[in-house]
Amino acid sequence: METARVLVAADKFKGSLTAVQVAERVTAGLRRVVPDVRVETLPVADGGDGTVAAAVAAGFERREARVTGPLGDPVTAAYALRGSTAVVEMAEASGLQHLPDGVFAPLTATTYGSGELLAAALDAGATTIVFGVGGSATTDGGAGMLAALGARFLDADGKPVGPGGGGLAELAEADLSGLDPRLKDVDLVLASDVDNPLTGPKGAPEVYGRQKGASEEDIAVLDAALAHYASILGPDTAALPGAGAAGGIGYGALVALGARFRPGIDVMLDVLGFAPALARATLVVTGEGSLDEQTLHGKAPAGVAAAARAAGVEVVAVCGRLALSPEALTGAGIARAYALADLEPDPAVSMAQAGPLLERAAESIARDFLLS
Repeated sequence: METARVLVAADKFKGSLTAVQVAERVTAGLRRVVPDVRVETLPVADGGDGTVAAAVAAGFERREARVTGPLGDPVTAAYALRGSTAVVEMAEASGLQHLPDGVFAPLTATTYGSGELLAAALDAGATTIVFGVGGSATTDGGAGMLAALGARFLDADGKPVGPGGGGLAELAEADLSGLDPRLKDVDLVLASDVDNPLTGPKGAPEVYGRQKGASEEDIAVLDAALAHYASILGPDTAALPGAGAAGGIGYGALVALGARFRPGIDVMLDVLGFAPALARATLVVTGEGSLDEQTLHGKAPAGVAAAARAAGVEVVAVCGRLALSPEALTGAGIARAYALADLEPDPAVSMAQAGPLLERAAESIARDFLLS
């Protein structure tokens, strides 16, 4: 009988395990039951937080830069580089992880550091930049990012507007003539798992503002300010798919930097070399912390399962919590899901013991799919 070849291509379990740790634990569990199983690991991400880590795990070089955090303080941000391709994760510079506990700045948080991080990738010689967006602390339409790259946003007195989305209410002139000329020769790919427009009922402030500390009044202020910003940068541009990603940084990238929008998991599977790894596999294990309705809309496990199904390779999933029916799993191309909650129903204990529990789940996968 031919030795099974398993590809572990899972995202992180947010709050408990990184994607690399998930792969290590699944591998350990599989080998406890089938010691000679051949396992290849390819940690994946969908463009949000963890994207740089996935690229580094796939062989990219980790680089760091000191940039401006969302509150204006300096932070250390990482990006990944291989040859002339860079993977830049906006959350590294402008993400919620840079906010102190309980501190939010919905009206003034800036993406300036994300622009500085893109500039660092340009300085390193990148001509293709995968720009993963998600997990932002900001709702400034990417104005801060553009300012860091040379744009000027001025009020009626010719002075720079204040930081964040709130400052855009005073915008009178947007001067993009000073944008870094190297951007014209770069293939900038906006990698996101959301296709929201910039403003309106499905826009960045309304859908994502509350998780960044915005009150209902703040949301109304931000939505109006971003609509005003878009009216100055270009008529009818606010409705572009992906414009609302990460507090509207997608808008700035699409409209001012000429980025092209692609679903984050599709981009990352290409960049990470998923197709050749899949060609070597007889079984794929994917997963993330919570398999739920959101998973089906552009999250990493759905992208992995779709690609594997197209190649005729069976897929199973691991997760902390399962909120999808067997029918939904089958529809997504996942044969079965193994949830840590089935082994340990207490969520706090499950998260604290995620590693050992995941090894037990992988043992079950080995018994069900590698010994049968």
